[in-house]
Amino acid sequence: MPDDAALIRRRLRTPRAAAIAGILFGVLLISSQLLIWLSIPSNPSTPASESIRDSKAVSIALNLLPFAGIAFLWFIAVVRDRIGEFEDRFFSTVFLGSGLLYVAMMFISAAIAGAVIGLLASAPDTMATSTAYLLGRAEVYRISTVFGSKVAGVFMMSTSTIFVRTQVTPRWLAVTGYLFAAILLLSVGRFYWVAAIFPVWVLLISACILVQNRESWAVKPRARTAVQG
Repeated sequence: MPDDAALIRRRLRTPRAAAIAGILFGVLLISSQLLIWLSIPSNPSTPASESIRDSKAVSIALNLLPFAGIAFLWFIAVVRDRIGEFEDRFFSTVFLGSGLLYVAMMFISAAIAGAVIGLLASAPDTMATSTAYLLGRAEVYRISTVFGSKVAGVFMMSTSTIFVRTQVTPRWLAVTGYLFAAILLLSVGRFYWVAAIFPVWVLLISACILVQNRESWAVKPRARTAVQG
């Protein structure tokens, strides 16, 4: 039936869009984090000149973050569409609110970091002797590593709960989300690499959704052929 075929294509297209958006977000955010970690010393007491040694790499990393945020918003929208009528208002509110807050923190930290790097490049001597550099760097660290990680943990917790209730993903994936969320929520911000757990988890979800989508493409045509025969 034409209506059935259109409905099947729509249901298959939705998880595939979520998988593509999640993969883009994970790849862009991990790439940005790696460039920043390799270019800027982790010790905040290092001289300001060390932070602009690889200013081009840092600029590329900061320019990747807006695209990562857009991909993440797309991922949230498509996942909500995927849940559909099974959506729980309480957990969906936490899911949507924490996701939007995470993107806002990502953009704010990127804006502050870009401003600090720009001031360092234009007036390195003045910035090196002022407290603006230390203040800006501390703010970026707090927003992205401490508060951002906590909000990401809340997002993972609510998403995993939704996955358990709706069973749109395997149960082991939701359990993994709970474990990763606990690490982010209980971490005290000393290990900056912990922030990479979140994009890795989104990549894992996206890969799982993509595999499920391919299996559905393989099963549905055979089912329709059997019914028509």
